[in-house]
Formats: sequence, structure tokens, C-alpha cells
Amino acid sequence: MYTVKVDTTADETGACAQMSSGCVLVTGGAGFVGTHSVIELINAGYSVVVVDNFVNASHESLKRVEEICGTKIPIFSVDLTDKQALADLFKKHKFTSVIHFAGLKAVGESCELPLLYYKVNIGGTTNLLEVMKENNVKNLIFSSSATVYGTPEYLPLDENHPTGGCTNPYGKTKYFIEEIMKDLCKSDPEWNIVILRYFNPVGAHKSGKIGEDPKGVPNNLMPYCAQVAVGKRKEINVYGNDYDTPDGTGVRDYIHVEDLAIGHVAAQKKIEECCGLKIYNLGTGQGYSVMDMINALSKAAGKPVPYKIAERRTGDIASCYSKPDLAAKELGWKATRGLDEMCEDLWRWQTMNPDGFNSNGPKS
Repeated sequence: MYTVKVDTTADETGACAQMSSGCVLVTGGAGFVGTHSVIELINAGYSVVVVDNFVNASHESLKRVEEICGTKIPIFSVDLTDKQALADLFKKHKFTSVIHFAGLKAVGESCELPLLYYKVNIGGTTNLLEVMKENNVKNLIFSSSATVYGTPEYLPLDENHPTGGCTNPYGKTKYFIEEIMKDLCKSDPEWNIVILRYFNPVGAHKSGKIGEDPKGVPNNLMPYCAQVAVGKRKEINVYGNDYDTPDGTGVRDYIHVEDLAIGHVAAQKKIEECCGLKIYNLGTGQGYSVMDMINALSKAAGKPVPYKIAERRTGDIASCYSKPDLAAKELGWKATRGLDEMCEDLWRWQTMNPDGFNSNGPKS
């Protein structure tokens, strides 16, 4: 269990009064999407406080965010399952809203450790909601996932597609949390909650200083591909090449993490309109196959990425991609970075930081 402690020299008392746009608490702010979102929030004029338990993230990631932004960020080591530590944090700061990224996210691990996922993801979130309510902070953006849609009944996926047909405990936690938030808004109209269902974040910050740094063997396609390309792993397994897709490999919607981060700023502005409950897909609306992604990274790396065809995995589907029109209409947001840019930025991060945040500083 984690207790509150300050990991920065920033002035605690003035941290939330520095900027006129309000003070945003970012849970899980040391993670992949969290760090990029913190940068965009600061660039947009918000004061930010970060909490993370650093189980799946690094203190180094936030040091680099501070370098990129040229400012100190109040950082607290807090586990959301420790409600008292969370309550103590809310006593120290006057937050105007919360962006909630914190949680466990490995699909395979969730099947092996379902109770842990329910405890951390759902229990941590209900603790957060209770403490927010106790402190009259009723503005929240939730980092959800396209996994709530389960197996697609139609494509592209819009926000009206049925949810709940999740095939793993991780996806179920996202679905259950969404339902909790819907019930909360029904019971108390003072709450403003934006749920962001996003697809597959890839890429990295243009500086090459921050990016995705998975612990152990990567669970996702592109970090694994990058580690193969840099020589850390032998080859990538392509699970099935006999799907009903143009090249036979699975098709997914990949979105640049910087586009995703900007989407969170757009959602923050929507919250400030007292929007009630809103749900948006954040994706490109474009499906890319596994082979499209491998070929694009090979192009960025200037060399082929070794792969082999393997048997399909149980539960995998042929295609899944978003219809992001509602976010464009109501948030004024649209993904602008294409496949080549995603892979170029990912490759820059990987080559500058071959061992992730454990590297001896980014190599130029």
C-alpha cells in the first residue's frame, strides 16, 4: 500500500493556483497516455497534479515531462486502493477536475488474476469517485477502451454499438466502471463525466524523450515490433493470416498517442461546459492490418522487421475500427497523424531509448 509523498520540489500550496484554467488531477499520469496528456494539458494552460503508484510506470517518465514542459509538476505516489491517502491528497489541493488513467491493463494477466483487476480497477475507481464526491469535485474524464464493445456487430464502431460483451476481465472492468459512472450521473445531475473509448495508442512524443515502456514482454503489437527491430527480440508472431481482411491479418484502428492526448484536452474543455455524461470514441476511423503495421515500422527503421505466421489466438477478431465522427462534431477533435508518422515517432523513441526509461538518458 502506498502513502502520500511528494516526489518533486514544486510548491504544494501554490501548485493549483498558478494558472487560470484550473487544476487537474491526473491519475496514472506517469504512464504512456498519461505523460503525453500531461504535456498537452500544461501546453493548454492547465495546472496539473499527478498521482501514480509507479507499479507499471517510471519516475523517470515524469522527469522527462518536466524537461519537455520546462516546469516542475507536483507528483505524488498514491495507490487508489488506499482511500485515506487519496483523501489526504484532496485536502492538500483544490482540484477542479480529474482525468482518470490509473489501472491495470494487460488482457492476458487479467485472465490469470481477475480478482486483482477487479480490486484495483473497480475498487480504485470507486474510492476515487467517493473522495471526489466528499470534496465536491464532480468533473471527471475517464480513460475507457474499445474493449467494452466486445465482438463487433457492425463496423465502423460508433458510440451506440452495444457494450458489455467483453471477453476478458480487463475489458469487463472498463465496462463496469462505465456503468457505475452512468448510474452516478443519473443519481446526481451535478456530475460532468466524459468517457473516452479509445482504440490502439501508438507512436511517441516528437522529442523522443517519452514513449511506451512496457514492463517485461510487451503485450501490444507495436512495442513488440520496435523491440524486434532494435534487436532486443528475435521476431514477431503474426497470429493468423487467414482472416477475411485484405491481406489475411487482423485489422485494428491505431491512433498516435499525441492525437489521443489532445483529445483529452478537448474533453477537458467539454467538461467545463457542464456537459453531463458524454461518451466519445477516439480513433482515426482507419483500419490497418498487422502486416500494414510491420511494413510501416520496417520503412521507418530502414530494415525489415522479422516475423513468422502463427496460429490464430482464441478470441481474436478479424477487424475492429472506430467511427470517430461524434468527437469531431462535439469536441472539435480529429486525429491528424498518419501511419508513417506513428511509426517514425515510435522508432525515434526506441532507438534513443533502447532500454526504455532505464536507458542512460535519451541518445541523440
